Amino acid sequence: MEHLSPPAVPPSAHGVPPGTSGVPLSEHGDAVSLASGYFHAYTLVGVITAAGVLFVAFAFAAGRLLRPVVPTREKFLTYECGVDPVGEGWAHTQVRYYVYAFLYVIFAVDSIFLFPWATVFAAPGYGATTLVEMFVFLGFLAIGLLYAWKKGVLEWT
Repeated sequence: MEHLSPPAVPPSAHGVPPGTSGVPLSEHGDAVSLASGYFHAYTLVGVITAAGVLFVAFAFAAGRLLRPVVPTREKFLTYECGVDPVGEGWAHTQVRYYVYAFLYVIFAVDSIFLFPWATVFAAPGYGATTLVEMFVFLGFLAIGLLYAWKKGVLEWT
């Protein structure tokens, strides 16, 4: 008579997770191995961070030790575009230069937002929604521009 063995049952059918050997682990051994792997990744990050900090500290220390230190009167003067300073360091500047620069930055950044809008607008199903959103966005820009114009900011003279 032949000896028949029971059919092979996959490990997951016995309550053992697939991919494991089926040998039960102790509660502490499993937790320790998980924590060890978890903290090992952070240890590696810490070592790399410490190496970076030491590299920068070494570079600054080497620069401080190797550079020549010869203070002169000219080195203590304010340097501005190769022109020797004349008079006091206080000068009046028109605010409208800053306002023009600020308006330019606002409209430059806002124009950058138009490119993603154009790509979403071309996607099927988003046309009407993105069109309304963009007109609201452009409306806020127009209100800001009208406010600046009404305040006389855009007049040069």
